[in-house]
Amino acid sequence: MNNVLEVHDIQTFIGQYHILEGVSLEVPRGSITVLLGRNGAGKTTTLKSIIGLTPPKTGAVLFNGAEIQGKPTFRITGQGIGYVPEHRAVFRDLTVEENLRIAERKKGDLALRGDFIFNLFPDLKRLIKLPGGHLSGGQQQMLAVARALVPENTLLLIDEPSEGLAPVIIEQMIEAIRQLSAYTTVLLVEQNFIMASQLADRYTIIESGRSVKSGQMADLVKDGDTIRRYLGAT
Repeated sequence: MNNVLEVHDIQTFIGQYHILEGVSLEVPRGSITVLLGRNGAGKTTTLKSIIGLTPPKTGAVLFNGAEIQGKPTFRITGQGIGYVPEHRAVFRDLTVEENLRIAERKKGDLALRGDFIFNLFPDLKRLIKLPGGHLSGGQQQMLAVARALVPENTLLLIDEPSEGLAPVIIEQMIEAIRQLSAYTTVLLVEQNFIMASQLADRYTIIESGRSVKSGQMADLVKDGDTIRRYLGAT
């Protein structure tokens, strides 16, 4: 298996709190892999640990076979990892265009990838001069994902893309992530199991800061006992 990302038994503290107590996962190149688990299980901290925002104290994170744990975040993301945080983090006073342009890793990135981005999210082209704070919640989520597509990234970490969105917008987001996955590998945190099951090839379940089960999403969908035990969904 050709993995773009491997996480081996990472342990992460935030202050005095031991948040991750042994998380391991693999993300095959070209896949959509989803992190599942109840609220507070450690999913967001896992993404932040991968890119160095909450550096793991022990364990290893390998991107394209090379260890990246311990490096500063800008070095890690500069190797080709995009990050879409939860709650969108759109710059409200900047226009859509300015939000996209500040995501450039090198001059000309937006011009190079603009057509691809606006084909995925046509609303953003129409609203290009509108301040981010004037967008709807769904449009802000589109902008948050689009920013991570401006530089050339081989891995996208996307945290809770369906949070707070109407069902019709969730369907649009599913289709957009499915399309972009043809060009880049995706590691997704998603609380909406229906959305996750429609998108993901593989899954890892996190429970109380530990990874407890991984495999093919097609197998998990048929495993009602595991779904009820770890996700509380039916």
